[in-house]
Amino acid sequence: MAKTKSDKTVTVEQVHSPQRRPAEQRATLVGLGLNKLNRRATLTDTPAVRGMIAKVAHLVRVVE
Repeated sequence: MAKTKSDKTVTVEQVHSPQRRPAEQRATLVGLGLNKLNRRATLTDTPAVRGMIAKVAHLVRVVE
């Protein structure tokens, strides 16, 4: 069975601390399911999730 767009996932890992960052960026990390260093979260690959990752790209990395 071929994968559809809803089956695609993206895994992100928090690599930097949200200390001394705006509250909006901390809230975005919580929305992604991250709140401590080296935590990983696997999320559905949607435009909304990609936008959240872009907002905190300096704090996270996408795991292959």
